Amino acid sequence: MNEIYEWMDQIKETHKDLVTIHYMGSTYETRPIYYLKISSPSDRKKKILFMDCGIHAREWISVAFCQWFIRDILLHHSHNPVINKALKHIDFYIVPVLNIDGFIFSWTTNRLWRKSRSPYENGNCYGVDLNRNFNSSWCSIGASRNCSSNTFCGSGPTSEPEAKALSKLVSNLKSDILAYLTIHSYGQYILLPYGYTEDLSVNHNEMFSVGQTSASKIAEVHGVQYTVGPASHVLYSNAGSSMDWATDLGIPLTYTFELRDNGTYGFVLPEDQIEPTCEEVMDGILSIVDYLNEKHFNSASSIFSDTLWINLIVSIIIGTYCSLY
Repeated sequence: MNEIYEWMDQIKETHKDLVTIHYMGSTYETRPIYYLKISSPSDRKKKILFMDCGIHAREWISVAFCQWFIRDILLHHSHNPVINKALKHIDFYIVPVLNIDGFIFSWTTNRLWRKSRSPYENGNCYGVDLNRNFNSSWCSIGASRNCSSNTFCGSGPTSEPEAKALSKLVSNLKSDILAYLTIHSYGQYILLPYGYTEDLSVNHNEMFSVGQTSASKIAEVHGVQYTVGPASHVLYSNAGSSMDWATDLGIPLTYTFELRDNGTYGFVLPEDQIEPTCEEVMDGILSIVDYLNEKHFNSASSIFSDTLWINLIVSIIIGTYCSLY
């Protein structure tokens, strides 16, 4: 984690024109949680793509992907047309590691630790499953009130400082967020809402179509297949997830990406699979960015809009001139 903190500082210094670091909150063990904002200079307010990684401590490939995503955006923004166009209209908000306490514990003590590290029952058990701690049908299904459980939902919605910090930031930005992506492992899924009910989201067809395109782009890179569908349909039911909460908040596109693999290695993904995993998922997520570009920032619409204003101004000038003479 110290290397990641240092890396964030290096990224900020190397790309001062695009990158700023912002304090989001503190973990239970008082470690700072930061998010990176990648933003091309502009005098107007832009839309947002929000991404978080490392909600579950043992999912190291999730944390690696967030760093890869930031690296790729910064390395290729000048010549990749999708990224270049997006940065004119979209700011990227990325949380490289949310569950910092748990992440460190998975490095130092228990490789397969999942939860945060806050104590419960006078220290008889530790940690909350942060992806069961959000205020979306909290603890109603697929979560436990037993603090020893890996799916312990906490003492109440957003009882944990990590979940509270993320909730506060996303809530403040919600009117501008076009897509919320939360990165996990493993299983090779692109999950849609909902986990807490089998009901479909209001724009399910759109989300499913965009997700299918993303899965196709992933498969084109190394042939790895991802399953697309609502969490409760294709994986399991669970309440209190950040994806479901973001959906209920009104964010249009929300996805949980479950990265490699299918269970051969599980959470302990071999080092030689880090790079190909990041390569394929990068292409998958860029397809979502491309969709946002085309839906919201189509150049033809912009040209039409500009032309319309020019014609209107010319008409006013001519009308004024004629009335005077």
